[in-house]
Amino acid sequence: MRGWIALIMVLLGLVLDIDIKQIAIIGSTASGKTALAIEYAKRINANILSLDSLAIYREIDIVSAKPTIEDREGIRHFGLDVIYPDEPFDVTTFIELYREAKENSTKEGKNLIIVGGTSFYLKTLLYGLSPMPKISQKTRDKTAKILQSSITDAYATLYSLDENYMRNIASTDNYRIEKMLNLYYETGVTPSDYFRQNPPQPTITEPLPIYEITVDREILRERIRIRTDKMLDMGLIDEVSSLEKRYGRTPNCMKAIGIKETLDFFDGIYREEEMREKIIINTARLAKRQRTFNRSQFKKKSSLPLNELKELLLQ
Repeated sequence: MRGWIALIMVLLGLVLDIDIKQIAIIGSTASGKTALAIEYAKRINANILSLDSLAIYREIDIVSAKPTIEDREGIRHFGLDVIYPDEPFDVTTFIELYREAKENSTKEGKNLIIVGGTSFYLKTLLYGLSPMPKISQKTRDKTAKILQSSITDAYATLYSLDENYMRNIASTDNYRIEKMLNLYYETGVTPSDYFRQNPPQPTITEPLPIYEITVDREILRERIRIRTDKMLDMGLIDEVSSLEKRYGRTPNCMKAIGIKETLDFFDGIYREEEMREKIIINTARLAKRQRTFNRSQFKKKSSLPLNELKELLLQ
């Protein structure tokens, strides 16, 4: 009898694994992705994976426009409040978060909605990331010494070795220059040759429907203005002040839109109204970059205004 029960449980697990539905909802900041994802998750019994480079941090709640516990309406979210502001992360973090969300959703017999404005992470899940070698401390020390001497010379060295690859990296991009120096000194192989020998492996291998929310530029600008005012009313200035006291200004997240303008306000560079306008302008510029990225990187997607997409998904 126990053997039959075990067999039934295995077969049930296989069925759940086959039947789980996954979709992605993308769009520029302030386009309405989060609210739609929560509403749709309730309709199809789904969990949500957030792909957001700011909402992943604990204590960054207002600036990230992270949905509150009440806003989540009982829907389980992955990718929120994962690390503290002074902890590092990269795209591989989101690969692990996806695997966790998929595994838990499968066990629970729930569908999965992937949603967020940082579409680069979705692209990586779909098209893959080349496995990187383990970097020894000796290599790290060598790279650090070179970068400390001159980032310009470091870039020039890499450019002379691999012009095709380095022409796509800015000469001031310290993070990527350091990464490529580590790769070269650890393996003795140029980046182009290394990535040719180690092609990217996608994490999501099954078809994934992608839905993009499109918003008229003027309407989006007004939504950004309303959201900025809401963040200020909720205590944006106090939140940034608290973050600065606890973590300083060094962490990458302290350079995010909403935080950097508030820090400039603290420094007397902007008055409060000027700070507000700067946040609106910089958020609108971010939205433009997000639209361009989504347009160029995801060819097979359904792009609709919010009301039409809501009607399509919730009918």
